[in-house]
Amino acid sequence: METYAEPRPVDRSAPGGVRRLAPPPRSLPLAAVALLVVVGVAIAYWALTLRSVSQLETTDEWKHGSRIGVMILSAIATLLVVPAVQALALSAKARALQTGGDIVGARHIAARSREKSQRTLGAALAALVVLGITLFLLTNDAAVVETFLSWEQIRRSAKDVLRAFWLNLWIACVSEVLILVCALSLALVRHAPGRAIAPLRWLAIAYIDIFRAIPLIIVLYLVAFGIPIAEIPVLSDIPTPWLIIIGLTVTTSAYVAEVFRTGIESVHWSQTAASKSLGFTTPQTWFYVVVPQAMRRVVPSLLSYFIGLQKDTALVLVVGAIDAFGQAKVYAGNYFNLSSVTFVAIVFIAVTIPQTRFVDYLLAREARKTGVRAL
Repeated sequence: METYAEPRPVDRSAPGGVRRLAPPPRSLPLAAVALLVVVGVAIAYWALTLRSVSQLETTDEWKHGSRIGVMILSAIATLLVVPAVQALALSAKARALQTGGDIVGARHIAARSREKSQRTLGAALAALVVLGITLFLLTNDAAVVETFLSWEQIRRSAKDVLRAFWLNLWIACVSEVLILVCALSLALVRHAPGRAIAPLRWLAIAYIDIFRAIPLIIVLYLVAFGIPIAEIPVLSDIPTPWLIIIGLTVTTSAYVAEVFRTGIESVHWSQTAASKSLGFTTPQTWFYVVVPQAMRRVVPSLLSYFIGLQKDTALVLVVGAIDAFGQAKVYAGNYFNLSSVTFVAIVFIAVTIPQTRFVDYLLAREARKTGVRAL
């Protein structure tokens, strides 16, 4: 049975009975608001930041450098007036085109005006956030900068902090290798079929549930202090860094095992069936078919956990190991200044952010392959 769409109504008021196009969206109010906002932001920058710098009671060199910095920020904020004026000019042009009867052109120009106004407002909001941070840093005679960002203190402690940071990196790298082995073993035992393996499967589930429930700092404390006190053969004689690695491995393996479990369950059952039809045994199916596919799918999640593991290495301080944070605390206690601790944070940022961007790249590549975009 054929169906026909109902014809659209025709606006007879238009010449020739042709439908009249809708007028362009209103862009003038938004452009005017954007211009007023950016002008206010620019005035706030020039007035508030320069006044805060003039009230600083510090050396002339520091005061002069601060003035140059806030003047550069104020000039950048003032440049936001340019796109706001352009949006206003586009709005006027759109109105002129509408008056001349060019509705299509007017809609196009008005859309450009609204987009430029919205982007200008977004940049103005970001500039306000930067303004708030700047005023916070300059408050109380720039005490925040002197306490947390003293270049003299950072320069004094940088060498020892970087040398101690190698302990964090070494613990993280060794732990990651051991965690991969333990977590994959737990995931495979949990998914192993058959009643014969059921007791081991229950133990694996209990292990994962228990160590996911215990805070890492408690496990580190129990392992690093409990094993030497109990005088357990062999284990009580190993150095403290290796005890820390055991504590990190025991706890993080429970989390990573769930990541592997998710990857294994994402492999379609038809892959296993096809492998069995080709004569593969169950171990061969897991080794050659299931595990390789699961590993590829969980790489981004694994890297995310390992990024968190690197930050968790700072907890080694509670068991007496002198890592980067511990070394920074020594300088902070000696000089009553926290700039060395800030430097530790900067070092962790420098190591972590490239890995985070690499995870994003892997996720984007997987999205391109599968055609599924993450929200």
